[in-house]
Parts: sequence; C-alpha cells; structure tokens
Amino acid sequence: MSPNVGKAAGGASTQVLLAGVLLAGFLSVPMWADKGVIFLASVALVQIVFALSFNVIFGLSGMVSFGHAAYFASGAYACGLLLREPGVSVFTGLVAGGLAGGALAAVIGLVALRRASGNYFAILTLAFAEMLHILIAKTPWFGREDGLTGIKRPVIAGSMDLAQGDGIFYFTLAVASVLMAGAWVLWHCGFGHRLAAIRQEPDRAAFLGVDVHRARLVAFTLSGVGAGFAGAMYAPLAQLLTPEVAHWSFSALPILFCLLGGTAIFWGPVAGVLVFLGLEHSTRNIIGLSEVVIGSTLLVVVLVFPGGLAGGMLRLRQMWRRQPASSGAVQGGQT
Repeated sequence: MSPNVGKAAGGASTQVLLAGVLLAGFLSVPMWADKGVIFLASVALVQIVFALSFNVIFGLSGMVSFGHAAYFASGAYACGLLLREPGVSVFTGLVAGGLAGGALAAVIGLVALRRASGNYFAILTLAFAEMLHILIAKTPWFGREDGLTGIKRPVIAGSMDLAQGDGIFYFTLAVASVLMAGAWVLWHCGFGHRLAAIRQEPDRAAFLGVDVHRARLVAFTLSGVGAGFAGAMYAPLAQLLTPEVAHWSFSALPILFCLLGGTAIFWGPVAGVLVFLGLEHSTRNIIGLSEVVIGSTLLVVVLVFPGGLAGGMLRLRQMWRRQPASSGAVQGGQT
C-alpha cells in the first residue's frame, strides 16, 4: 500500500475524530490510572513521536535506517545536560534537543546518502549510531555506563511544577500533541507528496524535475529533528539517561512500531506503539512471555496484514463498503 493510499484513507472529519479520540484517551489516564500507568502513558507519547519521526524516512520516503536511536540520544543528552544547570527552561532544552538531533542527522545524511543506498545505507547509519553509543559510554561528561543523573524537572511559567503531581505527564502530552500535528502537516503537504513520489518512482520523480538527493536529505534531517525532540521529552521524564538510548536495540523499536501498526498510513505507527506497549505491560510479570507474545503478534500481523494493523483495518473497511454494493448489483441482475 502506497503512502498516497494512506493519505486518502480518511477525510478531514475522520482525521479529526481519530485525533480527538486519542487526545481524550490520554487526558483520561490520570483520572483512573496509578502512577505506574501514568508514567507508561508518558513513555508511550515519547515513543509515538519517535515512531512518527522514523516513519518520515521509512514509510514516506522509502529509506531504511538502523541507527535512528542516535538522534534520539543526541536530543536526550543535549536536553539533559542543560536541565542539570539551574535556571534553564525546559523549552530551551527541548529546542536544543531537536536541533541536536537534526544537526547529527544532517551530517550523517550528507555522508550516507552520497556514499550508499539500500541495505548499505542502513548499515552505514547503524555504524554511525554505534560510534555515538561507544562515545557516550566512554565519556565522563555523559556519565559513562552509569548514566547521566541530576536532570531536573523545572517550573514552567512560575506556576506549573513538573516535579509535582502529574505535571510532567500533561507537559509531555502537550508537547507530543504539537509535534504530532507538525508530523501530520509534513505527511500531507506538498513536500510529503514529493517524498511519496520519490519512494514509488525515484527515477520518474527526477525526470519531472524533483531534486531526489536534496529531498531525501531534508527528509532525513527533519526525521532527526523529530527524534531529537522525542529524546528531549524523555530526559526530564526519566531523569536518568544511559548509553542504552543510543544502542542498536533502541533503534529497532521504531521499526517494530511501524511494521506492527503500518507504514503507509499516518496513524499506523501510533497504533503500533499503543499495541506494543500494551502487550509488553500486560505480560511483564512472567519472564520471557512478553517477547513471545510480541513476536507472535508481529509475525501474525506481517503474514495476515502486510500493511500493518492500520492497513488491515483500512482493507477490511473497504471490503465492508464494497460488499453491500456488490450484493445490490447481484439482486438487481436477478430481478
């Protein structure tokens, strides 16, 4: 299923309804959940932004990166280091995290996109990410293997203390909502349409005058900015950063989210995050069960719904709409 199908999958009213349901669901969490579930919901919001940023290059542009955790980690550590200093605004940390992720993605993209493509490009991004992982683990300024501690949750506008009550959850929800809206605009704007065309027919897009290399570099950089913002959101939430956020296994998470939820539809990665974290949380009490359940679910989805959960739901919806029309045509022929 192409991204154009995903864009046409629902009208504006459907998109607004989905966004409203998602927002209402997260707003209701503090009303019925304990602190553990509220923290999990906050992590889900961070992972949603992370997955949507990855899908800009994966589902929209057709590029595969195995090192997306590098931009998440750069944003997280940039924000974390700033928030350790007194008087630094959390918004300053967020902007620094987004810029750090985007700058690193731009540098890696300049090298990787010119030197490799396809599988070689994916391996090259993995190599850069592992270099960053080693650098963080060996640098005292970043806390080495022990992690970066002392990250504060500051007060916003002199009244909202992120360290008290559910302040950090509502802050994370507000930032995630803004970033998701930005990702939605990118997915549906003219530049997003060009990226979709490049993904499907790069040679034809170049023949029609599209600068394929420049478009891919911009998409890769914007994807890094989104991942950097996700990392910056995570820093005050976790208050502890370890080199694991730059490890290759962390880069695998957005890939799993996108494959599980679907890459061709904007809301696919969102569904992937919610299902993945829901399964992981519900099976956390038995060692090894979480991996088995998640692996089995992903296998079933890939085999039964190659377009992911969102793609499968769209296909079922289209089949349901065609069925009454077909039945009416048959009855009309019989009469």
